Amino acid sequence: MLSLWTRGGLIHGRAGRSICSMNISALRPSPTIAPVIETERLRLRPHQSDDLADCVAMWSDPAVVRYTIGEPSPPQRTWMRILAYRGHWALLNYGYWAVEEKTSGRYVGELGFADFKRDCVPSIEGAPELGWALVPQFHGKGYATEALRAAVTWGDHHLVQRRSVCIIHRDNHRSFRVAEKLGYKVIFSATESQQSNTILARPA
Repeated sequence: MLSLWTRGGLIHGRAGRSICSMNISALRPSPTIAPVIETERLRLRPHQSDDLADCVAMWSDPAVVRYTIGEPSPPQRTWMRILAYRGHWALLNYGYWAVEEKTSGRYVGELGFADFKRDCVPSIEGAPELGWALVPQFHGKGYATEALRAAVTWGDHHLVQRRSVCIIHRDNHRSFRVAEKLGYKVIFSATESQQSNTILARPA
């Protein structure tokens, strides 16, 4: 006997041929995915499986990993990253977007909110963490600020926890300037040499 839970209740059926008579479409999940947001020059959209090559290239670039993950990401880890982005939307109703240039369709980078369950002091438990990474060839065009403004505006209307944070390497001066434009203020800056990150928060 096969028993399956659906929104309408428990369905019973015999394994084998009888399963074919069941309405399988009723069992399909309806995951939440990232909404498409368009700005003047950019499109924020859900990540797709065919973004993998572009993501691998970006997360292998020394200029991208220098102030983020510290070393190039192998393809498997990058694939897990994409799955985590989609999983955030399915479980938490927020997450990351892939960003593309509207005129060319080229992959620009990724950004959004996440809950990485970081064990850090001070604690940021419960506060969505804003993060971003752009392909180096698109640095210096104002794309990060443009896309992040759209993401933060979306967050102001949809996040249950309105206060959000971001974590920036203390030497990443360009990202500090972007965060400040978005209203983030430093709440913790490590003084010890082995601590390299600064935590910023944007009030509700």
